[in-house]
Amino acid sequence: MSIMTTFEPYNYSSDMNIGKNIKKIREQKGLMQKEVASAAAIHTSNYSKIEKGEREPSIEALDRIATLLGMTVDEIIHFEGKMPREVKIKDKTATEKLQLIEQLDDEDKQAVYRIIDGMLTKSKFKDFFQKNVAAL
Repeated sequence: MSIMTTFEPYNYSSDMNIGKNIKKIREQKGLMQKEVASAAAIHTSNYSKIEKGEREPSIEALDRIATLLGMTVDEIIHFEGKMPREVKIKDKTATEKLQLIEQLDDEDKQAVYRIIDGMLTKSKFKDFFQKNVAAL
């Protein structure tokens, strides 16, 4: 007795519109359709169909688009409408920098603290070494 099973490809467009997400991101980044199509190595008319939801991108094309947009495929699929604004701490006060660090989740916060600890240790070791070598 043999059981034959057929698998239907998962139609993720019924749950979400990846093309619509790509279009929103592309527009927010100020890119033209032909730029994204070129990076995805697909014809402009096919790319246009993807944005309209008439066609789904291949995994390879989606990966190339994600790379161009500086995002992961997952971030594109689950895009919620607005690109997060880039946070630059370069021009912030020390207090503002600490407040931004405090907004991170615990794991990221601990990673930042480990980096700071390592740099402070390296700096103190360097000062100690220079003072003691200079004394020789």
